[in-house]
Amino acid sequence: MEPPERPVPGTGPGSGPGADPGDAARPVASAGTGARPGPGTTSWGVGDTAADKGADTGADANADTGAGAGAGAETDVDAEAAETWQLPSLSTGSWVVVSLAVAAVTVGVVFHLAMVFLHVAPSNTASKEYQSTVDSYVYPEFEQNWKLFAPDPLQSNIHVQARAQVRGADGKLQTTGWVDLTDLDLTGIRHTVAPSHTRQNELRRAWSFYTSSHGDNNTPNGVRGRLSQEYVQRIVESRFGPRLNGGDVVRVQARSATTAVAPPSWSDAKPDTATQYQETLWWSVATSGQENAS
Repeated sequence: MEPPERPVPGTGPGSGPGADPGDAARPVASAGTGARPGPGTTSWGVGDTAADKGADTGADANADTGAGAGAGAETDVDAEAAETWQLPSLSTGSWVVVSLAVAAVTVGVVFHLAMVFLHVAPSNTASKEYQSTVDSYVYPEFEQNWKLFAPDPLQSNIHVQARAQVRGADGKLQTTGWVDLTDLDLTGIRHTVAPSHTRQNELRRAWSFYTSSHGDNNTPNGVRGRLSQEYVQRIVESRFGPRLNGGDVVRVQARSATTAVAPPSWSDAKPDTATQYQETLWWSVATSGQENAS
């Protein structure tokens, strides 16, 4: 085989007047192929050495290896994130307990909303049919009213007072004096930045509920009257406790002391400012809910 012809000096690239001497050192595409190198391929000229070819091949291999490593790292991060947000596995028994708890809360909320809706809705067939059930659930803790912007507010001071009959160790009954429960509540909220809502409203609303649902001679008006009496009695019993003055509390009694607010000097109204009292019957602590006359 004959050796390839060498280029004649002065006839190749970089020869001739005004030519760039560096052109002779640039790689030249392989003769006779006529094809351009595609993506990812390297073109070497006739004058390239084996070291140059090896360097180019190594650079391509390193680039491909780095891209593959980057893709693998991204896949690992995605898998780790998926494992991080995965819900904790629970046993079958735990899922049953959680499901039952959610169902119980849902049923309770739906029942409460239904009772309150029937209470505040206009009179209808359902509210008439289940009126006693609705009243027993709503009163007194969930009572609804629209008196926030009353055009004629109260013009009198009402204090709820109570006393108790205590049976001592010797079996004798002792009646305590009247204790002003309203005054105790006012003392607890006066000069307080965040006063207790219970001290402000519990006793006042309970007594208002009692008087509006009782007629003359402390006669209850249906279910509302009986519920209001039980409510006031529970409050009085909780204030005194089961034992008082070294004995057992066996009966309690409540009353209201109402005093009209004095009108301003420029008013022509002249109300009676004398204190008016309204007493309940004695309520037995042992048989809650029954009224016994003293």
